[in-house]
Amino acid sequence: MTTKPESAHLLDELEVICRQRGGRMTRQRRAVLGKLLAAKRPLSAYELRDMLRPEDASVTPASTYRCLDFLMEHGLVHRLETTRSFVACEHPDHPHAVQFLICRQCGTVVEAEDKRIVAATESLGHRHGFALDHRTVELTGICAMCKIEGTHVPRPSL
Repeated sequence: MTTKPESAHLLDELEVICRQRGGRMTRQRRAVLGKLLAAKRPLSAYELRDMLRPEDASVTPASTYRCLDFLMEHGLVHRLETTRSFVACEHPDHPHAVQFLICRQCGTVVEAEDKRIVAATESLGHRHGFALDHRTVELTGICAMCKIEGTHVPRPSL
Protein backbone atom coordinates (compact mmCIF):
# COMPACT_ATOMS: atom_id res chain seq x y z
CA MET A 1 0.00 0.00 0.00
CA THR A 2 1.35 3.42 -0.93
CA THR A 3 0.72 6.55 1.05
CA LYS A 4 0.30 10.07 -0.25
CA PRO A 5 3.19 12.44 0.31
CA GLU A 6 2.66 15.11 2.96
CA SER A 7 2.15 17.80 0.33
CA ALA A 8 -0.68 15.84 -1.30
CA HIS A 9 -2.38 15.47 2.09
CA LEU A 10 -2.03 19.20 2.67
CA LEU A 11 -3.49 19.96 -0.75
CA ASP A 12 -6.40 17.61 0.03
CA GLU A 13 -7.02 19.47 3.31
CA LEU A 14 -6.91 22.83 1.53
CA GLU A 15 -9.33 21.52 -1.09
CA VAL A 16 -11.77 20.62 1.70
CA ILE A 17 -11.46 24.16 3.13
CA CYS A 18 -12.07 25.55 -0.35
CA ARG A 19 -15.23 23.44 -0.77
CA GLN A 20 -16.48 24.49 2.67
CA ARG A 21 -16.17 28.10 1.51
CA GLY A 22 -18.20 27.38 -1.61
CA GLY A 23 -15.31 27.04 -4.04
CA ARG A 24 -14.25 24.35 -6.46
CA MET A 25 -10.59 23.38 -6.64
CA THR A 26 -9.81 22.72 -10.29
CA ARG A 27 -6.74 20.86 -11.45
CA GLN A 28 -5.01 24.11 -12.44
CA ARG A 29 -5.88 25.87 -9.16
CA ARG A 30 -4.54 22.89 -7.24
CA ALA A 31 -1.34 22.96 -9.32
CA VAL A 32 -0.82 26.69 -8.62
CA LEU A 33 -1.40 26.16 -4.89
CA GLY A 34 0.92 23.14 -4.90
CA LYS A 35 3.73 25.18 -6.50
CA LEU A 36 3.31 27.95 -3.93
CA LEU A 37 3.41 25.47 -1.06
CA ALA A 38 6.50 23.76 -2.44
CA ALA A 39 8.36 26.99 -3.20
CA LYS A 40 8.75 28.13 0.42
CA ARG A 41 9.23 31.66 -0.95
CA PRO A 42 7.03 34.21 -2.70
CA LEU A 43 6.49 33.63 -6.42
CA SER A 44 5.31 36.01 -9.11
CA ALA A 45 2.48 34.98 -11.42
CA TYR A 46 4.98 34.65 -14.26
CA GLU A 47 7.27 32.41 -12.20
CA LEU A 48 4.26 30.25 -11.42
CA ARG A 49 3.31 30.12 -15.09
CA ASP A 50 6.83 29.07 -16.02
CA MET A 51 6.81 26.34 -13.35
CA LEU A 52 3.43 25.02 -14.53
CA ARG A 53 4.18 25.11 -18.25
CA PRO A 54 6.15 21.82 -18.43
CA GLU A 55 3.14 20.00 -16.92
CA ASP A 56 0.41 21.97 -18.71
CA ALA A 57 1.20 23.81 -21.94
CA SER A 58 -2.20 25.56 -21.86
CA VAL A 59 -1.20 27.71 -18.85
CA THR A 60 -1.21 31.42 -19.69
CA PRO A 61 -0.56 34.53 -17.61
CA ALA A 62 -4.32 35.19 -17.60
CA SER A 63 -5.19 31.69 -16.39
CA THR A 64 -2.51 31.90 -13.71
CA TYR A 65 -3.90 35.23 -12.46
CA ARG A 66 -7.44 33.81 -12.48
CA CYS A 67 -6.26 30.90 -10.33
CA LEU A 68 -4.47 33.26 -7.95
CA ASP A 69 -7.53 35.51 -7.69
CA PHE A 70 -9.69 32.51 -6.83
CA LEU A 71 -7.20 31.20 -4.25
CA MET A 72 -6.95 34.65 -2.62
CA GLU A 73 -10.74 35.00 -2.57
CA HIS A 74 -10.96 31.70 -0.69
CA GLY A 75 -8.23 32.61 1.82
CA LEU A 76 -5.65 30.09 0.62
CA VAL A 77 -3.12 32.54 -0.86
CA HIS A 78 -1.92 36.06 -0.04
CA ARG A 79 -0.60 38.69 -2.42
CA LEU A 80 2.43 40.65 -1.28
CA GLU A 81 2.03 44.15 -2.68
CA THR A 82 5.61 45.10 -1.83
CA THR A 83 7.10 42.39 -4.04
CA ARG A 84 4.16 41.79 -6.41
CA SER A 85 4.28 38.13 -5.55
CA PHE A 86 2.17 35.45 -3.90
CA VAL A 87 2.53 33.08 -0.95
CA ALA A 88 0.39 30.25 0.35
CA CYS A 89 -1.49 31.20 3.51
CA GLU A 90 -0.02 29.63 6.63
CA HIS A 91 -3.35 29.76 8.49
CA PRO A 92 -6.01 28.96 5.88
CA ASP A 93 -8.33 27.37 8.43
CA HIS A 94 -9.67 30.76 9.56
CA PRO A 95 -10.03 34.24 8.11
CA HIS A 96 -7.52 36.68 9.56
CA ALA A 97 -5.82 40.00 9.15
CA VAL A 98 -2.21 39.24 8.41
CA GLN A 99 1.15 40.89 8.83
CA PHE A 100 4.16 39.97 6.74
CA LEU A 101 7.81 40.45 7.66
CA ILE A 102 9.73 40.55 4.39
CA CYS A 103 13.52 40.36 4.22
CA ARG A 104 14.70 42.72 1.52
CA GLN A 105 17.98 40.85 1.16
CA CYS A 106 17.02 37.18 0.80
CA GLY A 107 13.27 37.45 0.23
CA THR A 108 12.26 35.39 3.26
CA VAL A 109 8.65 36.05 4.25
CA VAL A 110 7.21 35.41 7.70
CA GLU A 111 3.43 35.42 8.06
CA ALA A 112 2.22 36.66 11.43
CA GLU A 113 -1.17 37.17 13.01
CA ASP A 114 -0.79 39.68 15.81
CA LYS A 115 -4.13 40.87 17.19
CA ARG A 116 -2.45 43.95 18.71
CA ILE A 117 -1.45 45.15 15.25
CA VAL A 118 -4.97 44.49 13.99
CA ALA A 119 -6.40 46.54 16.87
CA ALA A 120 -3.90 49.35 16.26
CA THR A 121 -4.70 49.57 12.54
CA GLU A 122 -8.45 49.48 13.22
CA SER A 123 -8.03 52.27 15.78
CA LEU A 124 -5.91 54.30 13.38
CA GLY A 125 -8.49 53.95 10.62
CA HIS A 126 -11.33 54.85 13.00
CA ARG A 127 -9.52 57.95 14.31
CA HIS A 128 -9.10 59.21 10.75
CA GLY A 129 -12.61 58.28 9.60
CA PHE A 130 -11.55 55.31 7.47
CA ALA A 131 -13.47 52.06 7.16
CA LEU A 132 -10.62 49.69 6.37
CA ASP A 133 -11.23 47.04 3.72
CA HIS A 134 -7.68 45.77 3.39
CA ARG A 135 -5.95 44.87 6.66
CA THR A 136 -2.69 43.37 5.44
CA VAL A 137 0.46 44.95 6.83
CA GLU A 138 3.80 44.41 5.09
CA LEU A 139 6.98 45.25 6.98
CA THR A 140 10.34 45.07 5.26
CA GLY A 141 13.77 44.76 6.80
CA ILE A 142 16.58 42.26 7.27
CA CYS A 143 15.91 38.79 8.71
CA ALA A 144 17.97 37.30 11.51
CA MET A 145 19.92 35.05 9.13
CA CYS A 146 20.90 37.94 6.87
CA LYS A 147 22.08 39.96 9.86
CA ILE A 148 24.77 37.34 10.33
CA GLU A 149 26.98 38.29 7.41
CA GLY A 150 27.55 35.63 4.79
CA THR A 151 25.20 32.99 6.16
CA HIS A 152 22.21 33.60 3.93
CA VAL A 153 22.35 33.61 0.14
CA PRO A 154 20.66 36.65 -1.44
CA ARG A 155 17.51 35.82 -3.40
CA PRO A 156 17.62 35.83 -7.17
CA SER A 157 16.25 39.00 -8.76
CA LEU A 158 12.64 38.71 -9.80
